[in-house]
Amino acid sequence: MKRVSTFIVKKRIVIVFLFGLLIMGIMVFRLGYVQFVLGDELMEKADESWSRDITFEADRGTILDRNDEVLAENVSAPSVMVVPRQIEDPESTAESLAGILDLSVEEAYAYLTENQNIVSIHPEGRKIDEDQEGALRTLNIDGVYLAKDSKRHYPDGDNLSHVLGFTGIDNQGLMGLELYYDDNLKGEQGSLSYYSDAKGHRLDELADNYTSPVDGLNLKTTVDSKVQTIIERELDLAVSKYNPDGALAIAVNPKTGGVLGMSTRPNFSPENYQEVDASIFDRNLPIWSTYEPGSTFKIITLAAALEEGVVDLEEDTFDDDGAISVGGTDLHCWKTGGHGEQTYLEVVQNSCNPGFVNLGQELGTERLFTYIDNFGFGEETGIDLQGEGNGILFNPENVGPLELGTTSFGQGVSVTPIQQIMAVAASVNGGYLYEPHIAQEWVDPITEETVERMEPNLKDRVLSESTSEEIRHALESVVAQGTGRPAYVDGYRVGGKTGTAQKVGPDGTYMENNYVVSFMGFAPADDPEIVVYLAVDNPKDTIQFGGVVAAPIVGTVIGDSLRALDVEPRTSGLDKDYQWPEQPRVEVPDLVGLSTGDLAEFMTNLSIETSGSGDHIIDQAPSPGSHVEEGSTMRIYLSDEEN
Repeated sequence: MKRVSTFIVKKRIVIVFLFGLLIMGIMVFRLGYVQFVLGDELMEKADESWSRDITFEADRGTILDRNDEVLAENVSAPSVMVVPRQIEDPESTAESLAGILDLSVEEAYAYLTENQNIVSIHPEGRKIDEDQEGALRTLNIDGVYLAKDSKRHYPDGDNLSHVLGFTGIDNQGLMGLELYYDDNLKGEQGSLSYYSDAKGHRLDELADNYTSPVDGLNLKTTVDSKVQTIIERELDLAVSKYNPDGALAIAVNPKTGGVLGMSTRPNFSPENYQEVDASIFDRNLPIWSTYEPGSTFKIITLAAALEEGVVDLEEDTFDDDGAISVGGTDLHCWKTGGHGEQTYLEVVQNSCNPGFVNLGQELGTERLFTYIDNFGFGEETGIDLQGEGNGILFNPENVGPLELGTTSFGQGVSVTPIQQIMAVAASVNGGYLYEPHIAQEWVDPITEETVERMEPNLKDRVLSESTSEEIRHALESVVAQGTGRPAYVDGYRVGGKTGTAQKVGPDGTYMENNYVVSFMGFAPADDPEIVVYLAVDNPKDTIQFGGVVAAPIVGTVIGDSLRALDVEPRTSGLDKDYQWPEQPRVEVPDLVGLSTGDLAEFMTNLSIETSGSGDHIIDQAPSPGSHVEEGSTMRIYLSDEEN
């Protein structure tokens, strides 16, 4: 028998020991690596494997007008989710779901037997109505869950639709304010996490983990619902009367740049936007549309001429024979034969093209285009809506005498309505050019405290106060004594300017009998609180003049809006120059407290109706001081006793 030396035995023992030690070391290292390096990752994977999540949508922030009237809100509309492994009887459950959610039994069964942890029934089970919700809660089927959800509701229907925009099925903003401020409005999702075994059965011994959703912030806007309603009403009437290709209106506060109202025709219902062509909801005309402004642009030429001191409206005169020759081309006045000898104030009142061409020539290209640039034309205004246009201007280096002349009265340039109204607002508010805005402040939906307030953004001072005052006076005279008379509002001082712009056709030439007629108005003329711009595209069966179509509409919008805004009437101001067949309105006398025997001396130009019996007048309608058309009817309320 071969003997092994003690040395060899010891050597082998050491090798085995070291090898075992190495193996143990590797195991310890691996255990430590798994425990300390991979531990969090493996725990996360294990948690994902055993846990199931049901998401809960946050409530989208409410959109409010400046007086806290709701413009966009949420209504409850839960969504249906199923956990297939918890469904004990898929066939019976499929029949029940199919009857409630308006889908076939086969489709329902497919959802219930999917090899997934959680299945959303989409789209039939998304944002279900109250009846469907009640039916599902009555069934109380294991494995069928109602996840908290909501859908957007716009209480005023299609009012303000292009401004508010709309949301998609996942409550994501797709257009308008809903899109522009989506990050603040949408909030953060919440969830309910529970644990289940390999077969999907819920492990009741382990606690659920609930993460509450964080609701979106409420957005308070500068919009005034009363003004907006007035605008919508008047646009509807204009569409009904003139059947135009389109129409738009904007109202802003000239002291802040805040938008009080904005609307477009055609419009749409935000809750049913899928029912109209995308070209309708994609085009918010007040900020998107570009066209030649026509005579409303003359306000900019007037502002530049007054600021530069090239004209005195009362002293300087212009002889208008109906046309002015510029660069070999005759630029005509709208009135055949012209207006003859007139002061420049009358040039403004009469909207005389040759007179404004002369002002442009006196200014010269450099000065006129500097003011056009200063007033913000040729670039976006920065309004908080997407899809704004830039407009198109001549490059001053390429402007010859003819281009200078046509630009002076608003032809040959292309601008957006929002550019125009902000420029005119700056002309009449003391010379301050503001950035237009709709968002006013962000409000916490729980505490109702203001989180952030958006202050008016003053972009530039473009005119002096004295020039602005002259412009206000000149434009007030346009409404009282010139082409803007149909916009006159009894009891208020209104200024404004008509616009009639010929449209360019597809072939690049001007179209016949196809105009954009417009009016830019503001009031009160001595201290403007509102500026309104309205344009009607190709009105039918009427004389296509801004003074005929647009001016009376703007006058109604301004008058009703001022009363809605509680702006006190102004008694001082320019009296209207009535022309045949116009008739001056009659002031309603104060009859309350008189007896019926006193009526004869008051009722020479008004008719009267009575209510009640007796000899004493205790009330009347319209109220004293109102202005009505001659021959209008007054109603008085009688009693046997004095009031």
